[in-house]
Amino acid sequence: MAYDDPKTSLLPVNDRSQPSSPPPPPFSLKSMATLKNFCILSGPLLCAVICLCVTFDGPTTSRNMLAVTAWVFAWWLTEAVPMPITSIAPLFLFPLFGIASADGVARSYMDDVVTLLLGSFMLVLAVERYNVHRRLALNITLRFCGEPVSPPFLLLGICSTTAFVSMWMHNVACAVMMMPVATGILQRLPVNPTDGSTRAATPINNFCRAVVLGVTYAAPIGGMSTLTGTGVNLILAAIWKSSFPEAKPISFNTWFFFGFPLALLIFLALWVILCLLYLSKGSSMALAAYLDKAHLKRELDILGPMAFAEKMVLAVFGTTIALWMTRSITEDIPGWGALFHGRAGDGTVSVMVATLLFILPNGKQKGEKLMDWNECKKLPWNIILLLGAGFAIADGMQSSGLADILSKALDFLEQVPYIAIAPSCV
Repeated sequence: MAYDDPKTSLLPVNDRSQPSSPPPPPFSLKSMATLKNFCILSGPLLCAVICLCVTFDGPTTSRNMLAVTAWVFAWWLTEAVPMPITSIAPLFLFPLFGIASADGVARSYMDDVVTLLLGSFMLVLAVERYNVHRRLALNITLRFCGEPVSPPFLLLGICSTTAFVSMWMHNVACAVMMMPVATGILQRLPVNPTDGSTRAATPINNFCRAVVLGVTYAAPIGGMSTLTGTGVNLILAAIWKSSFPEAKPISFNTWFFFGFPLALLIFLALWVILCLLYLSKGSSMALAAYLDKAHLKRELDILGPMAFAEKMVLAVFGTTIALWMTRSITEDIPGWGALFHGRAGDGTVSVMVATLLFILPNGKQKGEKLMDWNECKKLPWNIILLLGAGFAIADGMQSSGLADILSKALDFLEQVPYIAIAPSCV
């Protein structure tokens, strides 16, 4: 063998006969003077300026907390450093600036609300893996469209399906999933009518606009309904928990009874507005020749009959919703959470159900489960870490005294009418 020859080189030798790539340009300070590097330096510079120039009557930790917050927000806004990396910056900034211990800040990243989001994302991945969401969307839309197809009710079916799916999935993921379903229906509509008249083209174009706008707006409206529908709801629940530890925490059930009626009213208003703006009285006549149930039925036929894995995922999905809704019902009816003396939270249910996905079989191959860890590599860790960073900053503002200083600085707003404050908040 060639390896036995002592004259043989152990490392590959460059063949000088081959054309070599041009050498890299020499390093210079001018090459580092880029906008991205300036944005990277802006965070530490803001932090240093605040530490040197800002003074508060309270403890120095409040000033340090303001400086660290400015550092993190500068990196978030400019995206000079990837958002997930910026989100874990408080893990080293808080101990170095004396705001919190390493253990204390790390606990904020695994709050019960974070575990609720983590388990929910795993359940959503299982739903997407077996196309349960697509089958559900097609079935609901098929029930709404009517016979013969009515454009207003078809629009209602598409929008209500989007809103319902968005109650359990992230808004962006829901919109990305529902848009192909909607455009698949719109593809049956001709770009230019056969008669070439604008009288037929206008209702078709308006209906397409109404469907696209309906899917776009129905996703965030549906996300308002549940605690897990969007990350903003979870952030509010965590801030409430840290700001008012003595008060009753916002549970999934509490949020649903508050958010769902409000979202339903906004959704109905959206549907009425879209119908008034884009669906005239003559639209049904113009669209009746192109819209039918055959397209939706063909899409369902492509998916085939519901497999065992889909039924299992749907059963786990329904069980999760039932457990969330019944953990704490009312003060007179405590729910199953009373059996554990209030120690179990919504995150407990979420993680327990996510664990079941790795235990229950999918019925396809022997020993194969509903989920495997390779699928979990798709988890949006950037959102999870961002949420944890938000909790850490909220806890840091409370413990450092910065929240009290800022609230005192806003005392003058007590004399301002609410009508004048509301537009600035929006």
